[in-house]
Amino acid sequence: MPVATRPRSKKKRRSLPSGSARLKAYHAKRDLRASGEPGGSAAAVPASQPRFVIQKHDATRLHYDFRLEMDGVYRSWAVPKGLPKKPGDKALAVEVEDHPLDYGNFEGTIPAGNYGAGTVMLWDHGFYSVEATTPEKAYRAGKLHVALEGEKCHGEWTLVRMKETAGRKTNWLVIKNDERGRGSPFRTEGLDLSVKTGRSMAEIAGANGNNAKTSATPNRKRNPKKPARNAASKPPPRATRAKPHYVEPMKALGVPEITGTEWWLEIKYDGFRAIGVIDEGKVELWSRNEKPLTEKFPEVADALSQLPCKSAVLDGEIVALEEDGRPSFQRLQGIGSAGSRPQILYYVFDLLHLDGRSFVDQPIEIRREALEGFLKRTPDSVRISPVFDRPPGVLLEEVKRRGLEGIVGKRRGSLYEAGQRSGSWVKRRVIQGQELVIGGYTPPGGSRHHFGALLVGYFDGKKLRYAGKVGAGFDADSLASLHERFRRLESTDSPFSERVPESRGVTWLKPKLIAQVKYSEWTRDGLLRQPVFLGLRDDKDPREVVREAAAR
Repeated sequence: MPVATRPRSKKKRRSLPSGSARLKAYHAKRDLRASGEPGGSAAAVPASQPRFVIQKHDATRLHYDFRLEMDGVYRSWAVPKGLPKKPGDKALAVEVEDHPLDYGNFEGTIPAGNYGAGTVMLWDHGFYSVEATTPEKAYRAGKLHVALEGEKCHGEWTLVRMKETAGRKTNWLVIKNDERGRGSPFRTEGLDLSVKTGRSMAEIAGANGNNAKTSATPNRKRNPKKPARNAASKPPPRATRAKPHYVEPMKALGVPEITGTEWWLEIKYDGFRAIGVIDEGKVELWSRNEKPLTEKFPEVADALSQLPCKSAVLDGEIVALEEDGRPSFQRLQGIGSAGSRPQILYYVFDLLHLDGRSFVDQPIEIRREALEGFLKRTPDSVRISPVFDRPPGVLLEEVKRRGLEGIVGKRRGSLYEAGQRSGSWVKRRVIQGQELVIGGYTPPGGSRHHFGALLVGYFDGKKLRYAGKVGAGFDADSLASLHERFRRLESTDSPFSERVPESRGVTWLKPKLIAQVKYSEWTRDGLLRQPVFLGLRDDKDPREVVREAAAR
């Protein structure tokens, strides 16, 4: 993917201010107390892979705001007609002031009399990459060739800076690249609805009246030690006539350490993330990438059908228990094969919808209070995930002693950011573990049948980085069942971005399967030491697999 690496004119090379300095223009144009827009919360941290956001904005004129995360802010363009669809088509993109990272989750109505007054929909979000250089260098050069991977946008576009005129906003052209063999760059399902709430522009505008402040309000600075006042200042849960539906789960950011007092702490369960949807007695269970789980875990579906409600949407983790009560991913993975079925539990930690009321835009304190009130009495297979009021280090030591996977911290006052890994939720593993994409396997040796070791890696942008070979953790059944699945994915080419050492005799695979692996450490050359296979993960998109922060 060719990208310019230097500016057209040396005279116009730009010096780039820090992230906070870049927001001066943003703050100068706004009264945030009146507009309800985010102000640049410290809780919004840069992602491991740069994010993009597209917001549909019905201001003076209807347009789309296209934002690319760079160096601590969102560089932003107003695109009157939206991103072009056909290869070679062009659209005007007017560069506007940089926006804070927490603006990437903003949706609502900016009241009349404020800058940019009108309805704002979170139309799409995801990650982007710029090959062969950094986004900042490409921006300076005046040419960004970006590959977008969002919920609606899947494709490549190029932004080209046009001639700059003193005192005027800078115009760019956004051009649709030719990707031979690829269909439409937009998913048509839900094209006119929010990826955050599933609402239309009219529903967003009418949610609380045209002058309503919406989900942006809690992004203002708050004292995390006083959650009750924040929760009380939030409007009550929004009534909605929409049917309960799958919501993409909020994600936790892997960190090497959790510190401070602003966190609610929970156990990190070693299981399958599951969204439970209840609608007039019918129950559906969905994985985090919207694969059905209802038939696989009938005991959970039956338990949820007994709850006292007409409709609800729950977020939690399905786990299988060892005889000593510890969650076991390997036992969960083995469900359906020969042997006794382990005890299955659904640990619920969030409530997103209940009997016509949406809690997505509510602080965690309100969601938790509603969850505990709803699940006062739970069926045998359902539990509320407990919250621990103790220092992170103390809880971590207890988790280590009990042989559990880790802990999760949830920032006090935080909203439910569907599909986001914003840093408002963080996770700290005790056992070194990593999800990895399978890119091939070696031939078997000695008495082993089917294959010898898996070749695994993780995504860094669009590149699959090689992370080593996994040869332990298999039995005869798993060797046979995995090999059967591999046959349908065989490829003539290596999927890894770099040369794999000692690859003679390797069978390459399309990078479609995810292995859960535990290991002792990462080596200096970026490979796993003593990795052990635990099972396959069918509940995640391989493109989401990145190298996580190692536990200390």
